[in-house]
Amino acid sequence: MQALTKHGPRVAVTLLPLIFAILHAVGMVPMGLLQRLDDIIYDTRLRATMPATLDDRVVIVDIDEKSLAEVGRWPWSRHHMARLVDTLFEDQRIALLGFDTVFAEPDDSSGLRQLQQLASGALANQPGFAERVQSLQPELDYDAQFARALQGRPVVLGYYFTSDRDGRTSGVLPAPVMQPEALGGRTVLATRWDGFGANIAPLAQAAPRAGFFNAITARDGVVRSLPLLAEHQGRYYESLSLAMFRLLLGSPQVEPGFPVERFLTHDYQALESVRLTQGTPSVATSLAIPVDDRVATLVPFRGPGGPQGGSFTYVSAVDLLAGRVPAGQLHNKIVLVGTSAPGLLDLRVTPVGATYPGVETHANLIAGLLDGQIITQPDYALGYELVVLVASGLVLALVLPLLSAARAVALSLGVVTVVVGLNFWLYLGHGLVLPLACTLVMAALAFALNMSYGYLVESRAKRELAQLFGTYVPPELVDEMVKDPDSYTMTAATRELTVMFCDMRGFTQLSETMEPTQLQALLNTVFSRLTVVIRSHRGTIDKYMGDCIMAFWGAPVDTHNHASLAVQTALEMAETVQQINREHAAQGLPAIGVGMGINTGAMCVGDMGSDMRRSYTVVGDAVNLGARLEGLSRVYGVDVVVSETTQAQARQFVWQELDRVRVKGKATAVTIYTPVGTLATLSPAQTEELRGWSPALKAWRAQDWDACDLHLLSLQRQNAEKVLYRLYAERVASGRLTPSPAGWDGATTFDTK
Repeated sequence: MQALTKHGPRVAVTLLPLIFAILHAVGMVPMGLLQRLDDIIYDTRLRATMPATLDDRVVIVDIDEKSLAEVGRWPWSRHHMARLVDTLFEDQRIALLGFDTVFAEPDDSSGLRQLQQLASGALANQPGFAERVQSLQPELDYDAQFARALQGRPVVLGYYFTSDRDGRTSGVLPAPVMQPEALGGRTVLATRWDGFGANIAPLAQAAPRAGFFNAITARDGVVRSLPLLAEHQGRYYESLSLAMFRLLLGSPQVEPGFPVERFLTHDYQALESVRLTQGTPSVATSLAIPVDDRVATLVPFRGPGGPQGGSFTYVSAVDLLAGRVPAGQLHNKIVLVGTSAPGLLDLRVTPVGATYPGVETHANLIAGLLDGQIITQPDYALGYELVVLVASGLVLALVLPLLSAARAVALSLGVVTVVVGLNFWLYLGHGLVLPLACTLVMAALAFALNMSYGYLVESRAKRELAQLFGTYVPPELVDEMVKDPDSYTMTAATRELTVMFCDMRGFTQLSETMEPTQLQALLNTVFSRLTVVIRSHRGTIDKYMGDCIMAFWGAPVDTHNHASLAVQTALEMAETVQQINREHAAQGLPAIGVGMGINTGAMCVGDMGSDMRRSYTVVGDAVNLGARLEGLSRVYGVDVVVSETTQAQARQFVWQELDRVRVKGKATAVTIYTPVGTLATLSPAQTEELRGWSPALKAWRAQDWDACDLHLLSLQRQNAEKVLYRLYAERVASGRLTPSPAGWDGATTFDTK
């Protein structure tokens, strides 16, 4: 609780996306972008999970471009349609036929009406004319022929509802499948239309079953759902897909399916399902088809549409009329008559295609009804969305402020994974389409605001600390203080650290031969490049002292491998100086050299100085030893001299022992080393040289001058330029002349700094 109180403002900021998400979900602040994102998620998920296999139960008889070219432009004469129906039922023996088209006007293409007008008008007195016209009527009355073909067969005609005709109607509607009384006084928010275009009376009487083929077009122009029921003048009519499905089941009764009233009021205006019930009241069976608040269901698309889509078999209508389809090929199939011809304007934009035949949307829905795999957005989608929003939003708002950036990312990804996983499980396992975009956007914004707020607060704290301490505290210390400013103190403390002194050799000579500005540029260049190396290995620059750099490792940021880092830094600094010398040689500038001393030990580190000027620095005996070792680098002719304590903590390097020394101000002798490199970089010649050096040093300490001379002679042949071997050769010569005092411990004493 104390932590939450401390992070109260950050929690409040993180809660803002949750508040706006809830306002959007309940419709107080609707955001079209979120709905569009939900649609994109739905479309993408649908395409990724649809089976993309052929369903051979449903066949589409296609009035395609080929049919229009051979038979003629649409609408065709009804005697063609009659012959098509006879062929389907008599030759192909199909199980059910549905029309995704409407026959709203009489067919006068035979000229029968004109003949009848002549018989009752201009040619009324012509002997036998009227009788001849009467005898031709069965042959020329194409509507009657079509009606006879439909009569008594399992056929569902199509029609459409509309609201753009000022309530005008044409044709004959089928009987409604549900009366208002079935709703028990409730008002259901089904799709409503005030006009319609239905089939002419002779056809409607011959085939009384019909269903509307309207689709629901979303705000983005995409058809994703089809209504199962629609309201017209208080009565409820079934869709083409539902009418065909009911006919397959034996025409069960349509009843409303309401949610359990235990959690809802009686005036709740949404159906949970459309129920198909048949049998006696005592032994009744019921099938519930889930629907959304518009009494519609999402189309369970199987795959891409059209004759080449592979979801359903397409048969060209003209091939049936011409007898080019083998008899019985469509035996027991469910057949839909529709069109894929662009000129007939029944191509729709769907999630699986931008030019999708409208007839195939009904085929998909029929297949889904047969399989019992209907996907829908349930009436409790809003409640689900609010529960998920609040749960995930509170978790993010209350926990994110307590976590580091990495853990905050992990938590946010975890919350999103759980939400997405639950959503997909409900979709794939139960056919439920539930909102997801709002929660995802809320989680992303909550994370972004939380991170942004934390970043801005930490940046402000860093600026305040830099303003307060920046004049004497290195940036490394400021960074550490910002990470945990409450627990940090600048009080001096004793810690084990590693210190390095780096001195530029020949600086005095350079200062005598170079102009001040040239000398300044040289120093700045060298120090800048060496400083980059030190910083890259977590070193802290203590100070620049003339031509010397002082740095240390292990503070202010605690570093367990500070000795190894210091040695690695020294080796890279030596390489950097060699690179600088190559550049100087090309520019005609003098070469430079460096000597470095490194020591590890207990040092006092902290904010030290006067009231006028302070700095974060290290002091102590271990620091002084590091400074002394830097001076010895010139004596032994090496770039780097380290103490035994540093060498003991940096075992990954290959070392050459230089000597045991007793420096000014210390009574105890210290073994000193120089790093040769690593095992990976060691050359065979260096290995052989080190193997010969060890017995030479042993002979020196044993004062076996002859053996030592022999070893040194061999080493000098291997590396004649090495100062170390010449130094020991001179010591052997001196030792022969001036024997060492009794009790000599093999250490060399240096009385100067």
